Amino acid sequence: MYREWAPDPALAGRVARVWTNVATSPMTQLVVPDGCVDLIWGPGGPQVAGPDTGPVPVRMSPGDRYIGIRFRPGGVGEAFGVPVEALRDRRVPLAELDVLPGLTPRTMQEALAVRLRATPGPDPAAPAIAAALRTGRSVGQVAWELGLGERQLHRRSLRAFGYGPKTLQRVVRFQRALRLARLGVAPAEVAAASGYADQSHMANEVRRLAGMSLGRLVSLP
Repeated sequence: MYREWAPDPALAGRVARVWTNVATSPMTQLVVPDGCVDLIWGPGGPQVAGPDTGPVPVRMSPGDRYIGIRFRPGGVGEAFGVPVEALRDRRVPLAELDVLPGLTPRTMQEALAVRLRATPGPDPAAPAIAAALRTGRSVGQVAWELGLGERQLHRRSLRAFGYGPKTLQRVVRFQRALRLARLGVAPAEVAAASGYADQSHMANEVRRLAGMSLGRLVSLP
């Protein structure tokens, strides 16, 4: 059973939500790209899940329990002592990062709040970068609108999100499509509202990022 709730107010500016997932039967949970980084405590102990570029199936046995803190896209900054791109498509045991010693499931939010106050924060332009790319405009147009060169946009996007701007655009566009589809919006309208050239373009992109069709993805529990 999956549940989520708002984080402690001390984390709210950089953390999107806190969540738990408990398996009551054998199952495979599919994690799809969302531009986020998670601090997770699972059966193997604490780890950091970096920003993904493809689907990640997580096999769970009955009784397995996961507790997670999900950063907002671009919100992680230097919380884990390594560049965000070093975490991309990886699940890294917290012990390897040498941060947050003595962490327990009960102290995760408090310890993370202390860590965030002691480390450099995220790029303040990160929300504007993600929002501009979500509109479907080209990387060149977005760079111009934000007053950046394309190389500068690439560097800042990579540093903030772990992705270059083209990949980030694919991810945020996919997430918008997924949200609309879950609301029952018709596929053709989802494609147009999410910045895809057409429904076929959306279908191909969703398969690349999620490994299945949008309809099947929406039907998953």
